[in-house]
Amino acid sequence: MRLCAWYLYGEKHRGYALNPVANFHLQNGSVMWRINWMADTSPRGIAAACGMMVNYRYFLEDTASNSAAYLGTKQIKASEQVLSLVSQFQQNSKL
Repeated sequence: MRLCAWYLYGEKHRGYALNPVANFHLQNGSVMWRINWMADTSPRGIAAACGMMVNYRYFLEDTASNSAAYLGTKQIKASEQVLSLVSQFQQNSKL
């Protein structure tokens, strides 16, 4: 889950999220809300994402500012759960 959080939050292409689904939701002003372990246990879900799924949450009053922050400064809005997993990855990674 830590690696997944880092991939979604920290891996970038030209400053934007490398994952196309994450990039889509973040451009539209969402918050990277939650990473769910074994949420998609279908063969395709296991093969594509080790069964993990991500929830993106839209707070309507914040979507315009979140979108502008992402598109302008490439700042990703994320929940404490996601940020905690990213921090744990950074502390334990040798990358």
